[in-house]
Amino acid sequence: MSHILADFKTFLDQSPTSWHAVREIGNRLAICEYSPLNEGEPWKLEQGKKYFVARGGALCAFSIPLKKPERALILASHTDSPGLKLKPLPTFHKDNMVQFGVEPYGAPLLTSWINRDLVLAGRVIITDTNGDVTERLVHLDDAILFIPQLAVHLDRDVNEKGFLLNKQEHLSPIVGLTDVQGNALSALEHILKRYISFQTLLSFELFLVPQEKANFSGYQSEMINSYRLDNLASAHASLSALSTITKPSANALHMAVFWDHEEIGSRSSEGASCPFLSDTLMRINHSLHHNLEDLFLLKRHSFCVSIDMTHGVNPNYPQKSEPQHRPLLGKGVVIKYNADQKYATNALSSAVITKACQMLNLPVQSYVSRSDIPSGSTVGPIMATQLGINTVDIGCPQLSMHSIRETMACQDYLDLYRLLSYLVQEA
Repeated sequence: MSHILADFKTFLDQSPTSWHAVREIGNRLAICEYSPLNEGEPWKLEQGKKYFVARGGALCAFSIPLKKPERALILASHTDSPGLKLKPLPTFHKDNMVQFGVEPYGAPLLTSWINRDLVLAGRVIITDTNGDVTERLVHLDDAILFIPQLAVHLDRDVNEKGFLLNKQEHLSPIVGLTDVQGNALSALEHILKRYISFQTLLSFELFLVPQEKANFSGYQSEMINSYRLDNLASAHASLSALSTITKPSANALHMAVFWDHEEIGSRSSEGASCPFLSDTLMRINHSLHHNLEDLFLLKRHSFCVSIDMTHGVNPNYPQKSEPQHRPLLGKGVVIKYNADQKYATNALSSAVITKACQMLNLPVQSYVSRSDIPSGSTVGPIMATQLGINTVDIGCPQLSMHSIRETMACQDYLDLYRLLSYLVQEA
């Protein structure tokens, strides 16, 4: 399994943003003979063939069975992570320093972004040297920015009272030193032109990302540390499981959907609240010349696995975990529960995962948050609501969720990969 972990590390390093992740997923699917589709063109699908369709930072892949689909297995994850995003007019000057204005995307652990080597990544819309409008993905991995912390001599109580950050005043990275006052885009254009040629920068969506790559840690290299483990670990495991399909099923439709914008509520044309997946199901049904009743029956007999990371027990803060539900790193996949359906798990859907783990002789853990700490949520409840498909929420335990450097156990990733591969093969 070491090759799976090596590929996982490469995937992490090559996916600093959701758009980069979708490009990596598409490249790997193409190697596995999945054909790309265009949403803006008619689809002519064939039984026994594999396809994928991308929409910005989201992607849906599927393998069509040889006969009429009677059921579907849907693996769901997301490609985005909390972070710091450049404002539309980012450049400003203070004293002789050039800085960029940023705003939080989602709920990042802000203190983890201080005193780090940061670079820019994302997408830009430009007019190229021919004057044509084009989109380019960029990862400016040697243009170092940083957000400096106030020295302890000027903040004497910081170690006793804690480090407080104002999102407007304290998060602007330093870009460089100059006495020349440029316009609001001049510094950004200067950096970009070191990497790409263009006439005009029309628009952009750029994030600060750490320059530091993913690494294995622990004295036996039993853990992996990286930015965006939440939720690229789940995305890569879903992709890897889908890649195990070497021949089409007789009656099962295999699908994996990789959503964007989960960290900000999924309310977008690329998030789980949009009709991207339901439209894809309808287009598959239509292309195979099946009727609406066939689609209703398909959904009724289908199963969705929502895969997202979960909170592992932090040994320095054990009181933050529910005493009877304490997911430990290296002790297996976690089934996630919530009485208010912040997670979509129910008795029927959890039983599917428990039985599969028993068949594979894999450990399985349970997670529920403390009753006095509000639970987070996932795409699972949204998809269950939108599609009416029985859904379970699972994931791997991790430390430092939403920080710039997260940690998980390698064995948990391997267990998740084995579980998802089994579900795919048994669907």
